[in-house]
Amino acid sequence: MIQIRQALRRATLHTHSIACARSAQKQPKAFISTGPQQRSGMFYEFRTYCIHPHMNSAFIKLTSEKINLRTAHSELLGYWSVEYGGLNQVFHIWKYDSYDQRAAVRAALAQDPSWMEQYISKAMPMLSSQDNEVTYLVPWSTIKNPPKEGGVYELVSFQMKPGGPAVWGESFHAAVNTHAAPGYAHPVGVFHSEFGQLNRVHVLWWYESADHRASIRHRAHTDARVVAAVRQSVAYLESQKNKLMFPCSFSPLK
Repeated sequence: MIQIRQALRRATLHTHSIACARSAQKQPKAFISTGPQQRSGMFYEFRTYCIHPHMNSAFIKLTSEKINLRTAHSELLGYWSVEYGGLNQVFHIWKYDSYDQRAAVRAALAQDPSWMEQYISKAMPMLSSQDNEVTYLVPWSTIKNPPKEGGVYELVSFQMKPGGPAVWGESFHAAVNTHAAPGYAHPVGVFHSEFGQLNRVHVLWWYESADHRASIRHRAHTDARVVAAVRQSVAYLESQKNKLMFPCSFSPLK
């Protein structure tokens, strides 16, 4: 009788183990935050400066003349003047390999007399506010330079429902691809917020001109593939906004 009970117990445990293994296989794999790019440590700092209206031209001129003092310390991806979606604003993106690198750069800038005296002391009174955000490239995105210089950039910011790419990543990826693959627009990069407003995704698009963008959007809205992908992705969307921007003369991305 004891042997029979032991055999039944072993059979029950074996059946339970198989059931647990099968259940684990069916569970979706959740990739927290942005995956490989985040583990590498590299990130992009978004900066938005609001300029006093009467100082807008002077600020752009000063920055153009002294930006070399800043880029001597770290890599500038792009610098834009906002034309639509925000008045008297500039937007710029800085690349860092790690938080330690950024801390070292900020410390070095604070001790750089040329930067402090020739730029900071003059530029700060021209600004009404500053804001920043730390972002990572989503796993399936890389920085892609535009096919040619010139043109305009659109920064579209999507406030997604909580959960991160593990929840909305597949649908969002499909929506971006349906705009990019047919050649409707050129995606420069897709970024996911880490510090600042969380659950936010930014897509930086390039167009030949503002009128080119308007024409492309009209065509895209009649494409059944685009409509279907967007309808699926908006289930995870809370809000969105955009800015149309012109690259400054000293911007690496033109």
